[in-house]
Amino acid sequence: MTVTANVIEACAQAAHEVNRAYCWAIGDASQVSWHDAPEWQRASCRIGVKGVLNGNTPEQSHESWLAEKTAAGWKHGATKDPEAKTHPCFLPYAELPPEQKVKDHLFVATVVNVVRALGAEEGAEPGPSPRHL
Repeated sequence: MTVTANVIEACAQAAHEVNRAYCWAIGDASQVSWHDAPEWQRASCRIGVKGVLNGNTPEQSHESWLAEKTAAGWKHGATKDPEAKTHPCFLPYAELPPEQKVKDHLFVATVVNVVRALGAEEGAEPGPSPRHL
């Protein structure tokens, strides 16, 4: 299967929406839908998808996100505030609370499974793992 821009977009949208649903379930209603999300947030998600396609684990995915945010001037803060560029998850993976680590696991699992679903032929087993695409 060729990983096209459409596949990356589908993975990013799915991962974003899974994250939004998870956040809502744990009491965080601050996440907006994919279509209402600002472009910087959607772009960050696409970068995360590409990392997973290259084999990133949940921890590596978070550390990549952290490096991206650091380069953009973000810092740790009690609340997520795009204007102040603060985020409560602006921490090394090992320091994240368990419920925040789940988001990284969900992100990776969503990307892997969307890619497999899109690459699977009718009646066949899901396609190869993304790092082999």
